[in-house]
Amino acid sequence: MSNADSLLVYTHPDCLDHAFAGHPERPERLTAVIDRLNESGIMDEVTLVEASEASGDDLSSVHDPDLIEILRVNERTDAIVRIDQDTYLSPGSNRAARLACGASTEGIRAILRGEAQRVFCAVRPPGHHAEINTAMGFCLFNTIAVAGAVALATPGIDRIAILDFDVHQGNGTVDIFKDDERVLVVSSFQEDFYPMRYMDYHNPHVVPCPLAANTGSRDFRRAVEASWLPAIPRHNPDLILVSAGFDGHAQDPLGGLSLSTDDYRWITALIAGLADEHCEGRLLSTLEGGYDLASLADSVEMHVSELLK
Repeated sequence: MSNADSLLVYTHPDCLDHAFAGHPERPERLTAVIDRLNESGIMDEVTLVEASEASGDDLSSVHDPDLIEILRVNERTDAIVRIDQDTYLSPGSNRAARLACGASTEGIRAILRGEAQRVFCAVRPPGHHAEINTAMGFCLFNTIAVAGAVALATPGIDRIAILDFDVHQGNGTVDIFKDDERVLVVSSFQEDFYPMRYMDYHNPHVVPCPLAANTGSRDFRRAVEASWLPAIPRHNPDLILVSAGFDGHAQDPLGGLSLSTDDYRWITALIAGLADEHCEGRLLSTLEGGYDLASLADSVEMHVSELLK
């Protein structure tokens, strides 16, 4: 397998340093993912890359400078700082979030240099709830949006698609790109559920796919096919980015859907096929939610296995 055909997996051990005892978005999530990729032998089939921190310029391409400064200043304290009821800053949080964004931006640049077709970012904290000037919902910087902005600044990339299958709607991604017709944002999420922002927002390039509580495999797959499949060809993206959240699994304590591990295999295969059809296979995925360690590890194993095909 040539480098251009290989799957790159970006991660960094310092993503574990974003930590607050008892919080569901905990370091053990990433440890479970990395351990499973090693135990399954998948790590032997990919190229593992240690991420670097995203630059200030990359972060400011989507985020207000005040948000970037707030996270930087709080890095200097030894205390836990609450941003809101759900979101915290620990001494290692700013670096962890910058590393998560650095993984996604380095991954995008590797794809655009022809060094890889596909990238998976095994990082935390998640990012898709972070809005232009607000960290929220466990998210500090919007990892996938920063990567998207880097892609759009590259000559030859005129349109991108961001696909999000987390149980929670990616309000931050919508907030950042809702007025940018170059970016198609399509998402499946549990309706009447956190974050309750932009839930009903739609336009030709923001395509929501709300799912009723307890939605299972059959209805999930039908809804995604009906919503996503017409949208992608219309937009004809040069690159596909994925917010890969696994908290719609039936075993997840924070979600209210009834999806299975095989549903994540299925949706990954669907997305990979769309990438092959519309953008020469170019696809970057980054970890979002998933809070039951066993189902998270199972689902990520399926996700990455499909990305390898």
